[in-house]
Amino acid sequence: MARIAIIGSGFAGLSAAAYLGKTGHEVLVFEKNETAGGRARQLITNGYVFDMGPSWYWMPEVFEDFFTDMDTTVSRQYDLTLLDPGFVINFGEGGVLKIPAKYVELRNLFESLEQGSAVRLDAFMKEAAYKYKTGMQKMAQMPGLSVMEFLDMDVISGVFRMQLFTGFSKHVRKYFTHPQLIALMEFPVLFLGAMPSETPALYSLMNYAGLKLGTWYPGGGFGSVVKAMKETVLKNGGNFYFNAPVEKIETLNNSVTSVKVNGESIKVDVVVSSADYHFTEQCLLDKEYRNYDESYWDSRTLAPSALIYYVGVNKKIPGLNHHTLFFESPLESHSQDIYVNPKWPENPLFYLCCPSKTDKSVAPEGHENLFFLMPLAPGITDEPELREEFFNKMLERVEKLTGFEIKTSIDYKQSYCVKDFINDYHSYKGNAYGLANTLRQTAILKPKMKNRKLKNMFYTGQFTVPGPGVPPSIISGKIVSSLIVKHLSTVSKKNSYEAAL
Repeated sequence: MARIAIIGSGFAGLSAAAYLGKTGHEVLVFEKNETAGGRARQLITNGYVFDMGPSWYWMPEVFEDFFTDMDTTVSRQYDLTLLDPGFVINFGEGGVLKIPAKYVELRNLFESLEQGSAVRLDAFMKEAAYKYKTGMQKMAQMPGLSVMEFLDMDVISGVFRMQLFTGFSKHVRKYFTHPQLIALMEFPVLFLGAMPSETPALYSLMNYAGLKLGTWYPGGGFGSVVKAMKETVLKNGGNFYFNAPVEKIETLNNSVTSVKVNGESIKVDVVVSSADYHFTEQCLLDKEYRNYDESYWDSRTLAPSALIYYVGVNKKIPGLNHHTLFFESPLESHSQDIYVNPKWPENPLFYLCCPSKTDKSVAPEGHENLFFLMPLAPGITDEPELREEFFNKMLERVEKLTGFEIKTSIDYKQSYCVKDFINDYHSYKGNAYGLANTLRQTAILKPKMKNRKLKNMFYTGQFTVPGPGVPPSIISGKIVSSLIVKHLSTVSKKNSYEAAL
């Protein structure tokens, strides 16, 4: 049995800890913050329960697969509700689109906006379904260590159907011309870290996930998912240490020997970091043991940061849905301000979540729980005055949509932005989602899960494979656990062989 240190308790760290604990190894999870969950922590105050990060529950089978592997089911862990409408898009003068949960109703919606688009939606979704199945069941499961992984015949035969070399924007426009339909199909890539024109058409699998498989909500918010995953780690013998930042990864003879936590050196056999990859290498490892130097990181394309507000309102707000996208301006304009000429956006798009429309437990009776999120360029100037200026802009648009005066009814308000991502998660340039999913940063072109110079040092999470997002992070933890089990098996066989000589 090996002693394994896991740095960070986000979804990738929790997943890795659960799988490694289930194989019988001693797992120690070190978390710098007070609670588990990383970016999926919850802020509980004044009777409100705010999800601090993820709020979109897509790809439900990934969660189900995890809990099945842990000898349980999602339904035993938390309640799951299919949202209908899944989400709403506000186009301002262009009206509001409510995206239905049922596919037949979605076809009708498309056809009402553009004649013939329902049939084209079928064709689009057929391709997207193939990408989703191949992408999630094959490519997303690869450790990304070698091009040899792509010698699987199913992957080779389908590489052109996966459309890795076709731009997402061009792909969407092959099927649809109505600007609202284009905005609907392109919005998921706003969070993938590149302009739609620079994002591979592979990611139409996101459209399949959101529009065909549905948008769900876990009762109690994402904190319920974190709690359930944490319990699986504990059930499998894992141990958590909170307020326990790792200060140094100590090494000897090209191996990790211990981690220094709050001034104490703790001996371990393996380290896997689910913390920020850049921070792990630049701040915890000596220079000679880093996979990548500072110039490498500076050349990477990062996914966005975000301006977030957690807001409590002491009245019910009519006219709001669980998820609302405010897209009164073109996606192109805001994307330019994130990816091309980084600055605070001139015509910002933003997202509003009101989970109290679905879940009474997240706000006091008669109150609303609001989560505002506006994507931002990472590394951008972050000052209180700018936060407040853009909050007021967002709030005015919500008030215009609902026809309801909200500002005087706010009884709780807290912001979160670039500086907070850096302080709380050591996030490189304050990014919120990790590394962008561009062609040059996909699969084997992502930072490696295994340290090239330390034989027992591994990485997991949104900077490595499969990529950013909750489901990919859960998969990432499973992949790295398999690599570690294989590594430990090799070490054990070698030690047995040497002992027999």
